[in-house]
Amino acid sequence: MFGMGFGEITAIVIIAVIVFGPDKLPALAKQAAGFVKMMRKMTTDAKAELRKELGDDFNDLGLNDLRSLDPRQMVRDALADDPTPAPAVAPITENTYLADGTKAPYDDEAT
Repeated sequence: MFGMGFGEITAIVIIAVIVFGPDKLPALAKQAAGFVKMMRKMTTDAKAELRKELGDDFNDLGLNDLRSLDPRQMVRDALADDPTPAPAVAPITENTYLADGTKAPYDDEAT
C-alpha cells in the first residue's frame, strides 16, 4: 500500500500512539478516512468532468503513456548521450614572424 511495507506502517502507528495518545487515535483515524473519501470523490468528479468536456478526446489523452514515463531514466539517457563533436579545424601549417626592426601593424581605429 503506497509503496510502504508492514514495518513502515507499524512504525507510523507506534509514532502516532506516542504523539497523539491512544485516546485521540480513533478520532484521527475517522478524520483521515473522511479525507481519503473526500479526495477519492474529488478525483472521480474531476475525471467525470474531463470526460464530459473532452468527449472522445479524453481517450486520446494518453494518461497511460504518462504513467510509463520515468523521469530519472530520461535524465540518465540525456546525460549519457555523447555531445556532438566540434568540427575539425585545419591546423596552422606555418608560423610567420616579423623581421627584426619591423614595427607591428597598428590600427588607429581600434583604440
